[in-house]
Amino acid sequence: MAGEEIIFRNGAVFDGGTFLPEGTCVRVSDGTIAEVGPADEVARPGRRAGVNVVDLDGGTLLPGFTDAHVHPVYAGDQLRRCDLREGQTAQDYLDIIAAYAAAHPDAGWITGGGWSMDAFPRGLPRREPLDAVTGGRPAFFPNRDGHGAWVNTAALRLAGIDAATPDPADGRIERDADGEPTGALQEGASDLVSRLLPETSDADWDAALAAAQDYLLSLGITGWQDAIIGGFDGARDNLPVYLRAAEAGRLAVNVTGALWWDRERGLDQLPELLHRRETAGAQGAGRFRATSVKMMLDGVAETHTAAMLEPYLDADGCATEVTGLDFIDPAELPRYVTALDHEGFQVHFHALGDRAVRNALDAIEAARAANGVGGPRHHLAHLQVVHPDDIPRFAALAATANIQALWATHEPQMDVLTIPFLGERRAGWQYPFGSLHAAGAALAAGSDWSVSSPNPLWAAHVAVNRSLPPGAGYGSGDPFLPGQALDLPTFLAAYTSGSAGVNGFGEVTGAIRAGRDADFAVIDADLSHIPAAEIGTAAVIATWIRGRLVYQRS
Repeated sequence: MAGEEIIFRNGAVFDGGTFLPEGTCVRVSDGTIAEVGPADEVARPGRRAGVNVVDLDGGTLLPGFTDAHVHPVYAGDQLRRCDLREGQTAQDYLDIIAAYAAAHPDAGWITGGGWSMDAFPRGLPRREPLDAVTGGRPAFFPNRDGHGAWVNTAALRLAGIDAATPDPADGRIERDADGEPTGALQEGASDLVSRLLPETSDADWDAALAAAQDYLLSLGITGWQDAIIGGFDGARDNLPVYLRAAEAGRLAVNVTGALWWDRERGLDQLPELLHRRETAGAQGAGRFRATSVKMMLDGVAETHTAAMLEPYLDADGCATEVTGLDFIDPAELPRYVTALDHEGFQVHFHALGDRAVRNALDAIEAARAANGVGGPRHHLAHLQVVHPDDIPRFAALAATANIQALWATHEPQMDVLTIPFLGERRAGWQYPFGSLHAAGAALAAGSDWSVSSPNPLWAAHVAVNRSLPPGAGYGSGDPFLPGQALDLPTFLAAYTSGSAGVNGFGEVTGAIRAGRDADFAVIDADLSHIPAAEIGTAAVIATWIRGRLVYQRS
């Protein structure tokens, strides 16, 4: 507990960059790391009465993980609704929805999310099966990556979507041969329905954040960057949720918020962003700050909305005319980023396709040229396809690569919906973690939960093995581009000190070093000697924040 002196001993210690020598102990005093060193110095008898000794029992002590790209409020809300993440097939999803609908007869809408595109032909679910299990009530289910939605006929009718409805500029209504909507809405088209959803209450959102925080603490996560703060796609603004939690002392972790950049507007929104940052700074109680701005540059490869330098292929391997979507005008992007950089905002880019990555780097280059190289630490998340010419630019521009390692594996969305439509050459440019590291790029790491599991040890398993951990429940065991693997210390550093630095908390957390906050995750295995094939079987057994035990596995 804070106020006590605690000694952690008898286990491996990872300090945020490397594993320390065997026998290292860590002493905590009043919630702060006081000493790190050999057992005969740190834990010698008689140093102080009443010392609480934590026996690591051969496990590992490491800085609490920081997730650099996650959506806890939305994920927590999904946990409390019709959660489809445990399903794997279309029938699984329909069974879960039917059970939920029966258990909630008074719900005006049936909502939830988390389905995977590979469960449906070409990744496209249809409205008719959903009609059959929702009893005439409108239904709205975002997929697991949040870039599309499955809706039923009642929802389409309420939104006035029919064969005559034009596609929005930032999305696509999937249609049959007669032009009738099929029930799949891509990107901004999902907002045509989501804007009609019943508004959630403050209590709903507070409960969602609380549920998400409890879950993330159980995985050793002691800080994060919420990758969307604002009313994305008509959703309720989640800034007040964090401010209420921080002011009431319910926010246990350090959080940086990435304020949503409205892609329909330009620099006229800058005063609003500055005001929201100031409000967060005044009311965040030292736990929450809104110093980042989220720019979503493109979509996802599976739906051919990720922005690519060359066209996607069709099912026969021939080039199409489709190159994806630019959600923000690339010609204006350098001006926007330069202005944000000048005001001290970090820019957090969603950049998935190689054109989006290049556009982001070009914008950072313009900002560095105009404002100097000592500005905020901008970071690019996802980085599915990176042109080899752009790999060295990350280090040159001090742009951080924010990686979601769990995606760098063979699974149906990759093998069925992505690789055939990228072609062999571009498919080999995917998730180039090893090349980025070798070229000197700074690395941070995150999960994008609820898109995928927020378990950092599962992500570590994939980063090292380029294959899924045992028990993941989907995909094959064949390594995916194994030449792009990272060693375990490099990945753990990205998920601890790297992400804490990107979040702006690097001076107080993210490392086991005297003077830092005692934010720790305790692992049930010795990660300094664990076989690579067993990384994903390791688990967090305790989480500490500022010397206080906030989670312990029972």
